[in-house]
Amino acid sequence: MLRKNVSWRDVLAERTGCGGVTAWRRLRDWTEAGVWPRLREVLLAGLRKAGLLDMDDRAIDGSHIRALKGGLTPDLRRSTVPGRAASTT
Repeated sequence: MLRKNVSWRDVLAERTGCGGVTAWRRLRDWTEAGVWPRLREVLLAGLRKAGLLDMDDRAIDGSHIRALKGGLTPDLRRSTVPGRAASTT
C-alpha cells in the first residue's frame, strides 16, 4: 500500500533488509556519490542493447505539472531567472 508522509523509522527491516535510518543514510550517500544518474545510464544502455527500449512508449508523471483548469496553487512560484529577458519585438 502506498502512503504519504511516511517516516524513515516506519520502513520495515523485514521488507528492505535494513532499518529506516540505515536506508535513509544509504540513499543520502548514494545520491552524494552520483549513483542515480550512472545507474540510469547503465539501465538504459542495457535496455537498448537488448532491444527493449521503445521510445514510442513513454509516460509523463503528472504530479509535477501544474493543473491549468481549476487546480489549486498554494502560492506563486518565484522565478529562478536573475532578470527579465530583453524584448525581441
